[in-house]
Amino acid sequence: MRFHLIVYVPLADAPKVRKALAGAGAGKLGNYDSCSFSSKGIGRFRPLKGAHPVIGQIGKVEEVEEERIEAMVDVPSEKELHAVIAAMREAHPYEEPAIHVLPMIDV
Repeated sequence: MRFHLIVYVPLADAPKVRKALAGAGAGKLGNYDSCSFSSKGIGRFRPLKGAHPVIGQIGKVEEVEEERIEAMVDVPSEKELHAVIAAMREAHPYEEPAIHVLPMIDV
């Protein structure tokens, strides 16, 4: 099973998240590992009551320079995919990271 994983992370934490993804097996492509793509942008969010934000304050819209990290995850089953996501969450500073997982097909 092959998936395209996308996650947004503050710039300072991007190397740690990329390392966690690679360490969990994401980003393998043929005879290469640690493969990923990154682009920079601005993330916006407003922490609501009950949130525990690492950045920002409850009720105030925050803008953060973030990196969008994309990596392929090639695993035998969804169980291994969940292990990759768990490793990424462990390294990620946000309480609720924005994560996208898209199925891929071979062409």
